Amino acid sequence: MPAELEAQLNHTDRAVRLHALRELKRLAEAGRVKIEPTRPWVNMHCHTTYSYNAHGFSPARAAWEMYRRGLTAAGTVDFDSLDAVEEVLCASDALHFRLTAGIETRVCVPEMPREVFSSPNEPGIAYYMGQGFVSVPPQGSAAAGTLARMAESARRRNLGVLERVNAHLQEVTIDYARDVLPLTPAGNATERHMLQAYDDAAQRVFSDPARRAQFWAGKLGLAAGDVQRLMSDAVAFRNTLRARLMKYGGPGYVTPEPSSFPALQETAAMILACGAIPMYAWLDGTNSGESDAELLLDFFAGTPGFGLNIVPDRNWNLRDPSERALKVRKLNEIVSKARERHIPLSAGTEINNAAQPMVDHFDSPELRPHAEAFLDGGLILWGHSLLLRHGGFGYNSPQAHSAFGGDVAARNAFFREAGARPVPHGSALHNLRAASKAGDPKAVLRALET
Repeated sequence: MPAELEAQLNHTDRAVRLHALRELKRLAEAGRVKIEPTRPWVNMHCHTTYSYNAHGFSPARAAWEMYRRGLTAAGTVDFDSLDAVEEVLCASDALHFRLTAGIETRVCVPEMPREVFSSPNEPGIAYYMGQGFVSVPPQGSAAAGTLARMAESARRRNLGVLERVNAHLQEVTIDYARDVLPLTPAGNATERHMLQAYDDAAQRVFSDPARRAQFWAGKLGLAAGDVQRLMSDAVAFRNTLRARLMKYGGPGYVTPEPSSFPALQETAAMILACGAIPMYAWLDGTNSGESDAELLLDFFAGTPGFGLNIVPDRNWNLRDPSERALKVRKLNEIVSKARERHIPLSAGTEINNAAQPMVDHFDSPELRPHAEAFLDGGLILWGHSLLLRHGGFGYNSPQAHSAFGGDVAARNAFFREAGARPVPHGSALHNLRAASKAGDPKAVLRALET
């Protein structure tokens, strides 16, 4: 029965997914489903099927996977979409689990058009996030317009890539509406959906693996034997397709123009208008725009109440010793500088690539020194999300500015403490809402004690 319920977590009907989640929670409380002991680890960066998840996890399934692993907190993040928000909040309620919802996109940084930030080989372009959403922007609002432009820009970029790759492959072509969009629950396709569609199309056209390997070898510039070995590992093969066909230097690559992406300030304004926390998505500290951690943080601190997202696994889990040493040093530096400035940190593994771990190895020598900072960040994000949803007392809310003014350390300490308290539900939320609306930190913490 638990296996059947877990399978239903990826059902196409959200009501079925949430019903299965509630049933799994009931079985867990009855001791019929094993849940790992709670540990002070987080994954605040889980992509779902509303953008792309390598395991096909819906928001409900992602919530369950993090919950059953005993994480203290988790968060979903989807590219150019807030479609998962409502399901994430319902999953949090169903499991009584600290779970937040977010968005990721790419933005243009017109102030520094020559610097390469977290989008490799793309000067003036950076990955950027918003975390702790509890609603989507109202229809007709400026924020809703920005979100719609983000989705439309992503669609146009995808179509440009598809047109170029189709022309390069010739024998194996796909149609966006017919082959790509059905792979998504809400029409929000990514490059990884297109890779899946190309892989599937090639298997239809060349049913014989040897002929298929020969085809790909000619299109990718690799030996047929190497391609055949790659094809035995779908993850490695599709990563190779992406690198050779769609990324910088590939036939499908489209050199980005500033108009291809929303501006940093426009995106930050949308995130703030929704009450969420803007976040710079840091890569690894080696590109020109990230090489000076202090300058980077000073610039992005121009957005009120911003945080920093890090995917730690790509900074230490590397084969090359020299690359590993450099990136571990950069990781240590950015975490240290962010903590000096009291910038909340969000850490996670993405899981939009099957080679990534479900949860970071926080017990590794490289991550152990930062585990507390990442836990603090996860609890701040959850505390913010909880209070924003129940009373409007979010991290960047008028209540927070009234209560803490410019004392960021005090603000962080409060939201961390609120986030660390047991997850409230049922009648316990009544007093919390009243205290949150009033913007009374002491009353909020008292309400959370019960």
